Amino acid sequence: MTSSTCTGRFAPSPSGELHFGSLIAALGSYLDARAQHGRWLVRIEDIDPPREVPGAASAILQQLDHYGLHWDGEVLWQSQRHEAYREALRWLQQHRQSYFCRCSRSRIQQTGGYYDGHCRDAGYGPENAALRLRQHHPVYQFHDLLRGDVVADAALAQEDFIIHRRDGLFAYNLAVVVDDHFQGVTEVVRGADLIEPTVRQIALYEQFSWPAPAWLHLPLALNPDGNKLSKQNHAPPLPTGDPRPTLVNALRFLGQTVSTGWQDLSLSQLLEQAIAAWDRRSIPRQDGAIR
Repeated sequence: MTSSTCTGRFAPSPSGELHFGSLIAALGSYLDARAQHGRWLVRIEDIDPPREVPGAASAILQQLDHYGLHWDGEVLWQSQRHEAYREALRWLQQHRQSYFCRCSRSRIQQTGGYYDGHCRDAGYGPENAALRLRQHHPVYQFHDLLRGDVVADAALAQEDFIIHRRDGLFAYNLAVVVDDHFQGVTEVVRGADLIEPTVRQIALYEQFSWPAPAWLHLPLALNPDGNKLSKQNHAPPLPTGDPRPTLVNALRFLGQTVSTGWQDLSLSQLLEQAIAAWDRRSIPRQDGAIR
């Protein structure tokens, strides 16, 4: 791990404050980039206003700062990137790589849960329609730096997925690919709950003829009921006191070695040691429960 060209990122949505599961993703991506002497960027994915919580974005940035996870450069806000997304959509339309679809969710559920290309050649306009990618580069598997080769469901890989929603909002898969390419991201380290959309994102990279980043999907932190810690499951926000005990718990969750005398270290010293000792091979592949 000596590359000076590595660029990693953490890209939360402002639907609530960071919790322990969020910290796992932030810390893992931070340590992996810093261990390679690379850049670590922060992007706020605020393209879905109905899901956003007022004040959450500023709270997230304060939490990262409080936990010593300092980013490089300016924060990128997706709400300020609409023209870049529109340009990407225009390119796909000009190259006949997208089409408008008027199918309802209920119809798609009735046909097995994956879209069957019903509107591919219908020639619909944008009125009351979503825009779908005309899938030319289905990706059936990808290499994960932790999990090895990950095989996707064939129906998922082949699906013409939505890139611009019927309600006028930009789809997550389009925005994340456009922004990761724009920011020069070379490694995406994130939670295992995002394994499924990875094949769709790689397909978009191929449609645009852009180089795709490397991928590493971290284990998820589970609550005592076995459910993923999430804002939807009302996971408590990160403690606001001394960040070191929570960071130590996160490091241990990621299988990393923690000095027995960590209580005597400052926050910056603890993170410096964690960067120096970072070992991908020690990360567990299985999700884990927290107490």
